[in-house]
Amino acid sequence: MTKSYSLKVANARLGGFPRLLLRWKASIYKLLYKEMAIFVGLYVSLSITYRFALNDPQKRTFEKIAMYCHQYSDLIPVSFLLGFYVSIIYARWWNQYLSLPWPDRLASLIGCVVHGADDRGRLIRRTMVRYLNLSAVLVMRGVSTLVYKRFPTMTHVIDAGFMTIAEWKEYETLESAHSKFWVPVNWFCNLAGEARQEGRIRDDFAFKSLMEVCRHLTHFKITSICT
Repeated sequence: MTKSYSLKVANARLGGFPRLLLRWKASIYKLLYKEMAIFVGLYVSLSITYRFALNDPQKRTFEKIAMYCHQYSDLIPVSFLLGFYVSIIYARWWNQYLSLPWPDRLASLIGCVVHGADDRGRLIRRTMVRYLNLSAVLVMRGVSTLVYKRFPTMTHVIDAGFMTIAEWKEYETLESAHSKFWVPVNWFCNLAGEARQEGRIRDDFAFKSLMEVCRHLTHFKITSICT
């Protein structure tokens, strides 16, 4: 998962950018140091072999092989391939970022269409938003190391307030070979149906809008992350 350094560069300080380049966590050095070590080792071994282990005729043969490889290396458009590769990786990364299931839009819609100033109305709105966050947590536990470290077990999810013990028992009774992130979404839809029957969602258009935004959030966003 992407590690943010925005707080480290919030204020401009002397030497701030060099210190940022020398960070180890989530750095390009940590990502490529093994391949770089292998490359340097092979380069040094070939250089030592050429200078100290080969005689003059063997050195001429080695130089011819090097010139031959250099001549045909120009036929491969390395710059084009690298640019194409980087553009694909960047587009993939940006699409992943856009696919994060932010609940803000749906939470705002819930506050607009689910009416009721009593305790029951407030509880329904809070529970619906909690189900959305619970579904996002269940998804992100499977794709993010940081989220999994924060919630290594379902007990941690319960202690954080995303799920009650009764909901956890119901969640565990459902058998599935795959992730059950869709279970809180199903609870969300059932609770929205109850709110409609109680008249807290006042018309079918508001209910349909709520379901459409929920479907878009859970199907497109979460499916994009999981794939």
